[in-house]
Amino acid sequence: MESSSSQRVARIAAHLNPPNFELRREECRAKGGAPGFKVAILGAAGGIGQSLALLMKMNPLVSVLHLYDVVNSPGVTADISHMDTTAVVMFFLQVKEGENITMLNLLYECMHGLTLSYYCGVFIFQVRGFLGQPQLEAALTGMDLVVIPAGVPRKPGMTRDDLFNINAGIVRTLCEGVAKCCPNAVVNLISNPVNSTVPIAAEVFKKAGTYNPKRLLGVTTLDVTRANTFVGEVLGLDPKMVDVPVVGGHAGVTILPLLSQVKPPCSFTPEETEYLTKRIQDGGTEVVQAKAGAGSATLSMAYAAAKFADACLRGLKGDAGVVECAFVASEVTELPFFASKVRLGRAGAEEVYQLGPLNEYERIGLEKAKKELAESIQKGTNFIKK
Repeated sequence: MESSSSQRVARIAAHLNPPNFELRREECRAKGGAPGFKVAILGAAGGIGQSLALLMKMNPLVSVLHLYDVVNSPGVTADISHMDTTAVVMFFLQVKEGENITMLNLLYECMHGLTLSYYCGVFIFQVRGFLGQPQLEAALTGMDLVVIPAGVPRKPGMTRDDLFNINAGIVRTLCEGVAKCCPNAVVNLISNPVNSTVPIAAEVFKKAGTYNPKRLLGVTTLDVTRANTFVGEVLGLDPKMVDVPVVGGHAGVTILPLLSQVKPPCSFTPEETEYLTKRIQDGGTEVVQAKAGAGSATLSMAYAAAKFADACLRGLKGDAGVVECAFVASEVTELPFFASKVRLGRAGAEEVYQLGPLNEYERIGLEKAKKELAESIQKGTNFIKK
């Protein structure tokens, strides 16, 4: 059995590595040579990352897609690399020191379910090995957009502080890599808690001397897609025809849908306002309960992240009138960070819009949101400064 398996591996390896064939990484181009942007997903093998990788592989504005994770990224890469879309896919995985990786190693380990050592390259065309920290550097070098869903979900028995400490450390490490390898990239930060991880990223970039507030954006698009969907249900409208600004932050009461500014213009009863606001704020809990402990909002988050990433790419391309909500450095309130509508362009978040007129319900909600946001922002800042 072992001999037969080895022979199969050898035949496949010979097919994939014909004699005298060499393809250098720098010569690799997008299929068809199509122009586009270089995008990296950090945490590409996770619940959000896999679906996000799929959606970004379908985006015609993406020409090169780098998938980075500490586990399982070769499988994700192999899977989506078979899609007949433009982006060339590369994956980056942690190395075992001293390992010499070849295509034969790759095939053997994949077929036998073994843990893969560090491997990176264009799948099937190129195999390269890296050691330790360079794996992250290779994934990030030259990127135009970096999307970070990396982190762990909250598990039974895990306190919020436990979750914060783990994800905060992950975000710090990844952002140090961004600061070193692609300091001019636009960064879309998804890792929770966004209200704290965005300030963490900002402090990391400040320490490195690369901080550009226009290029650091916390992704709150899921709050907007939920708001559009839930309001559409109440009004009997296609959610694609609905636009609900959602401001504040990205957790609990910090999520403030401005229902008085819904487009198309409409009015809600006090009961409808309370119902919609609570449902939008508790959307994540709704999904967790529906999945009965088997997961969280990974699919809808991936959709929202891909939607926001596409908006950023359209802005980088120079499209006019690209406006989305995001958690950014802001002077809209007295807080250093706040989610509101921003205009995206070649420089990132080129303009941060004011909140506009609020009704009494929203003004009360804003004060509640700011109180909790202030604590979350400070917690993130203190994590780096401590």
